[in-house]
Order: sequence, then structure tokens, then C-alpha cells
Amino acid sequence: MKLKAILFVLLCLFGNYSIGQDIHWSQFNDNQLYQNPAHTGHFDGDYRFIGNYRDQWRSVTVPFSTFSTSVDARFKKWGFGILAFHDQAGDGKFRTIEAQGNISRSFKLMKDSSQVLRFGVNFGMNHRQINWDLLYFDNQYNGYIFDPSAPTNENYQTARKTNASVGVGVMHEWNSKTRTKLQTGFGAHNLNQPNQGFYTEEIKRDMRFTGFVKAVVQVNPTWDIIPSVQYSHQGIYRELLIGSSARLHLSSKPKSYQALYFGFWNRGNDAACASLGYDYNDFFVGLSYDINYSKLVPASNMRGGVEVALRYVIRKFKPKRIIHRVCPDYI
Repeated sequence: MKLKAILFVLLCLFGNYSIGQDIHWSQFNDNQLYQNPAHTGHFDGDYRFIGNYRDQWRSVTVPFSTFSTSVDARFKKWGFGILAFHDQAGDGKFRTIEAQGNISRSFKLMKDSSQVLRFGVNFGMNHRQINWDLLYFDNQYNGYIFDPSAPTNENYQTARKTNASVGVGVMHEWNSKTRTKLQTGFGAHNLNQPNQGFYTEEIKRDMRFTGFVKAVVQVNPTWDIIPSVQYSHQGIYRELLIGSSARLHLSSKPKSYQALYFGFWNRGNDAACASLGYDYNDFFVGLSYDINYSKLVPASNMRGGVEVALRYVIRKFKPKRIIHRVCPDYI
């Protein structure tokens, strides 16, 4: 119990210093607009809806819960999308709400579209707030007992902060005549580094840089291997996610397409992640679980977080355009 208490305090202290860190996802391949704005409109269809939910650290402290939703569409070479997410963490119910608008543009590098370059940009509004009344501070300990009614002597300026953010991204895709393809991308977020400090001093939101590589390798008519890696860098924080999933095509019929996904990922010095997924026509559902193996194991009991991803694509029926119509014989 003493060890758990110590780890809990360390986690709370770490949370205070990591107040400027953006949210993250284990199923990074299934939250494309958050990963890189160049993904906007990059899909086979007309409209795409994505939902993501993550719940973590339930065995250690107040669970960190994150919900994200996005919708994007494509029009010729342009992509347009909207992304919004809500995150709440810790005893003080530290809440982050952000909404982004995304625009992308694609350029063919080869006439047969085997190589495409995409550029994207996003503009967002970020709102953060905290409930100071739910937090306790050292000044409330008088040397004998803890007095929650004692003044905290904390010189905070506000409990809410709203700022604008700007991000850009670029992505290159190579496609073969089979299902094999390769994607690489780089994104830079929070370029304007807005002030998000609740105290009188200015605390800038660090820029977040993200690079990814994803491949789809067709093994045979039934199986595909999908390895990928993502590296994120924000201030003093680094995150490397590397792994692969395998896709089993159960049915290739146009109106009853089905596929299963099995995946395993590793987040350096933190957690391993196992994932399952299922495709049915234009609907996808993914489930993953993080197995914590960091120094927090005595408190977490290796329990990290559960994550769910949903995706649905709408395809509009486009009738063939007839330029010259032949009159029937009976006229």
C-alpha cells in the first residue's frame, strides 16, 4: 500500500508537469486526421466518419478518458474535414476540448497515380479548464493534520484557457498494381505555441512533431501484412510506436466484403498493445488493450488502457453521364 501511495503521488506530480502534452492513441492508424492533416479526404469513398474512445489508468487513479470524432469528405483533388476531441484526466478533472478544421490537396507525381503527394493544414480552437477546488496542496498541511479548509496560497490566474492552434502535414503514397502500397508522412502541430498557463507566468504549448511509415504487403490472395511505425516528439516527451497487424480477407464480394485484423504493437519503455479489428463492407470496428510494463507496474498491475475505434464510409451513387442519347425505334 505504501508503494502504491508513493507511485500515485509521483503520477500526480508527473501529470502537473505534463500539462502541455497532447493526447495520444494506440490505434494511431485509425485516427487519421489527428495524426496528420494531409490524411483529410484520403480514402475510397465520399464521406468518412471516425470515432475513437480511450480509457486508461483506471487501476492507478481517476481514469483518463478521451473521446474523439471526425468527419471528412473529398472533392476532386481536395479534402475537407472536421475533428473534435474531449479529454478529462485526474482528480482536478483537467479537461481539454479541441475542434479543428482540416484542408488537404493531392498532387499526382505519376500519370498512373502510382505515386501521390498530399499537403494538409488544420486550424483549431483549444479549450482547457481545471477545477482547483478538487485539488489539495502542501500548504494545507499545518504540520500536524491536513486541513482542506486552509488556503492553498496558489497564485493561479484562471481556471480556463482558450487558444487557437495551427498545424501542417505532408504525405507521400506509392501504390502497386496489387494491394501492396507504402505511405510516409510528417506533421507539425501547435506551430503558434499558444500560451496555456493557468498561473501568471506564460507556459507555451510545445510544438508536436509526428512522423509515420505504413506499408501494406500482399502475401497471397487472402492475407496482407500491415507494418507501421509512428514517432512523436513534443517538448521533453518522446513516443515511439512500432508493430504490425495482419489482415485476413474473409470475403471479397462487393456487397459483403469482410476482413479480420490481428495486431501487436510496442510503445517504447511503456506498454505493449494487442489489437483486433473487423471490416464489413464500409464499416470498421477496432479494439485494443495496452499492457503496461513501465516502472508503474506495482500500481497498475500491468493494466494500461482500453481503446475502441469506429469508422464508416459513405459512397454516393454516381450514374453514368450520357452525352448522346439514341432515340428508340417506336418514336
